[in-house]
Amino acid sequence: MKEFVVRKSLLAGLVLVLAACGTAESEPAAVSGLNVSLGPDQNRVTAARDDKIAAKVPEKFRSKGELVVGGDTGTAPPLRFYATDDRTVIGVETDIAFLVADVLGLKPRLETSSWENLFVGIDSGAVDVGLSNITVTEARKEKYDFATYRLDTLAFEAKKGGTWKVKEPKDVAGKVIAVTSGTNQEKILVDWSAQNVAAGLKATDIKYFQKSSDYYLALQSGRIDAYLGPNPTAAYHAAASGETEVIGTFSGGASVQGKIAVTTLKGNGLVVPVQEALNQLIANGKYAEVLKRWGLADEAVPASEINPPGLPKTS
Repeated sequence: MKEFVVRKSLLAGLVLVLAACGTAESEPAAVSGLNVSLGPDQNRVTAARDDKIAAKVPEKFRSKGELVVGGDTGTAPPLRFYATDDRTVIGVETDIAFLVADVLGLKPRLETSSWENLFVGIDSGAVDVGLSNITVTEARKEKYDFATYRLDTLAFEAKKGGTWKVKEPKDVAGKVIAVTSGTNQEKILVDWSAQNVAAGLKATDIKYFQKSSDYYLALQSGRIDAYLGPNPTAAYHAAASGETEVIGTFSGGASVQGKIAVTTLKGNGLVVPVQEALNQLIANGKYAEVLKRWGLADEAVPASEINPPGLPKTS
């Protein structure tokens, strides 16, 4: 119940921002320069079916006529989150999922789960593709195929008005910072803390949260100093709430550029048509429309790649 109340509180805050612009919550409105709606009626960007690409979808997926798209329920705006009805999943990840399904001639069916269960769903075949801010890593490439569609940028988000900035590992020494377990940002933070301890500095006190409502509550109450997560989420929340700010941004790969990708079970035959669908969407401008809609134009990729070099394995 607490999750419901907190999530409603976050959306209510966003709706107040919309109302300040003189529009109703169900209508498209400017949120920090964005023309988006928080209601269930999204009026999404659409694309036409491409018969040539659709024909490459394996028969077992084509025969059921739908693309089952899995995502993490803990992701916050503008990536993947609930509309004001607390039921409809919206956001940039959802918009891209709908576009890809359009090109493949399939109806998207959205499934939500925890981050860990998202991968369980892909492994079992209950989910056809994962589209939930998933970073390509060398470890994940052993089990999954990837078709990239966005750059991976991380951000430290803290209460607004402080002087603390994060530019390098030593800046998180002794701080209490939250992450979501099983993510590449967790690995980065753990590595940074180890580097600091080896250099004689204090370790970072790492806290784990799986839901955005929980870490924002912890940030508001002062139980954590910052949250390290996706830059789009942090920037959107900071602009909408007016209570937090981004105090440092980094590539999701730390020393290498991380990339976000549609994720499928290795060898299931979906990665090629998905990649071709993404490249068609990039070429015809539909992809750019969606990123612009959610304020993520600076995370665009020039082309979708299949299984590019990923973040290195943990030693």
